[in-house]
Amino acid sequence: MTSRSITTRSGAHVTANYRGGHVRSIQAHNMRIDHGMRGNRRITTERNGRRVVSMGRGRGYSERAYYNRGGRAYYQRTYYYGGHRYAYAYRGYYYHGYRYYGYAPAYYYRPVYYGWAYNPWPAPVYYNWGWAGNPWYGSYGYYYAPYPAYAAAPYWLTDYMMAQQLQAAYEAGLAAQGESVPPSLLVSPELTAGLWSDDLLISNNLQVVYGAAFYAGPAGASQPQVSKEVKDALAEEIKQQIAADKTAAANSNQAVSGSGDETPPALSPNFRYFVVASDLDLSPDSGQECQLTQGDVIYRAGDQPDADNNVDVIVKSSKKDDCAVGTKAAVGANDLQEMYNQFRVSLEAGMKSLAENSGKNGIPTAPDTSTTAGEVPAPTPDSTVDSDLQQQQKDADQLESEVKQGDGGQ
Repeated sequence: MTSRSITTRSGAHVTANYRGGHVRSIQAHNMRIDHGMRGNRRITTERNGRRVVSMGRGRGYSERAYYNRGGRAYYQRTYYYGGHRYAYAYRGYYYHGYRYYGYAPAYYYRPVYYGWAYNPWPAPVYYNWGWAGNPWYGSYGYYYAPYPAYAAAPYWLTDYMMAQQLQAAYEAGLAAQGESVPPSLLVSPELTAGLWSDDLLISNNLQVVYGAAFYAGPAGASQPQVSKEVKDALAEEIKQQIAADKTAAANSNQAVSGSGDETPPALSPNFRYFVVASDLDLSPDSGQECQLTQGDVIYRAGDQPDADNNVDVIVKSSKKDDCAVGTKAAVGANDLQEMYNQFRVSLEAGMKSLAENSGKNGIPTAPDTSTTAGEVPAPTPDSTVDSDLQQQQKDADQLESEVKQGDGGQ
């Protein structure tokens, strides 16, 4: 990648980076524009303590500080997607000199509900998701298939969250082609996943009790590209997070210390599988650049970030035209943390859906599904996020036009 310093006609000094003769990124005073290898554009603007991030027209978030507890600063992100606003809280902290954001839940469930979601159900549950006929499911049927039955909540939650991620990927593809997304398809940006397991005793017992057919796909169907190994790993990570949330719920009234380094959950030994939550370009060891999209799965092979804050990963599952399975590359530790954050939000949505489906469609009746206060109060969505994103797009269009003119029209 080559770089050039350019002064635009409006007097702005910018740095443009090129690869293959195309502009891949532009860094101005308070704006950065990144172009993916397939033309997707991400815009980040920082001004007056507020950060605005666009991940495509009509999709992105604004971020600002909103709360302080125990010397720790909390930030709220207001996501805008499909004409709706969603606000979530994140806790800011540092690790080895780099700033991270960690999802901070606004509420927890009662411990008994987490216990019910953690432990095996009395009998396998055959659940009808009702996806047949949905365009996204037809589009990704070659890639992902749900379990035919569920021995415990983590397996159900795995399918719930993967389905939401793939549906979001399908909608993003429509938007990129300039097509409108039917209202019936719209999902919130909270929906994502990424997960793992070393509890061989339970997994082996499930296969003994319920038989190999428990993990088998539909009769006559081709083998989906997301393997049983990957799905079980994702389900185990959900299980581990349910256990962690149960512990956190019991300690939710304790203030969190604001001093010292804090290892990001994305670098925890219990969390190595990640479901990609947004387009991500990789530069593999082979040198052939490729891209990952929502719903692809990667495995964190490295344990500590390098000097550039990158960690080695291996692609475990990918869709057509994405990076091939087995591809090895480095990914930013912050990118992994953002995948983890999306996983937390998605899991919370899945737990809510599971509570609402308790006692229905074969799902066992759950115990107390009421909630208690979480780490911080729930933030209120900022009403200006959509106009902020629209203005950011206009500013980015103008800056790119000026860069092109200042660079001789390249």
